[in-house]
Formats: sequence, C-alpha cells, structure tokens
Amino acid sequence: MKHVKMMYLKSCPYCKQAFAMVDELKQLHKEYQDIEIETIEENDEPEKTKGLDYWYVPTYFVEGEKLLEGIPTKAKIEAVLKAALA
Repeated sequence: MKHVKMMYLKSCPYCKQAFAMVDELKQLHKEYQDIEIETIEENDEPEKTKGLDYWYVPTYFVEGEKLLEGIPTKAKIEAVLKAALA
C-alpha cells in the first residue's frame, strides 16, 4: 500500500467534507478500510509541508504525487484511495 498524505486546516470547510467523504467511502468499500492517511495540519506542523507544491487545502499526495488539491468530490477522493492501493 502506498503512502498517503493529506494537508488540511482545522478551519477549512472543504477539509471537513473530505474527511467525511473518506469515512463514507471506507464504510462502503472494505478494500479501502486499511488505507492509512497521514494527516498534516499545516498550521500545527509547517515543517512537514516544506517542499510540497500546493496552494489550497485539502491536498492529497500519494507517494509524493499530488492527486487532489482544493474542493473535494467523492470521485476525486476515491481516485486517491484507488491510487493508494495500486
């Protein structure tokens, strides 16, 4: 399974939506349940965001490749989860 990072902000409404979508997809699809996502709150852990190319949150990286940045949809979140399994 590939390493997944999610950059987010506590105050971001789209980030809250993304967390809910991940939870929903993991409940609907057992193959996603074991995927671990490293969550990084960019204000609390700025050192972990250095060198990462993104402007908006939520942003997902799979093995260092940016797959989603900005407003999430279930389809985009599912693409991240599928990439983690590939």
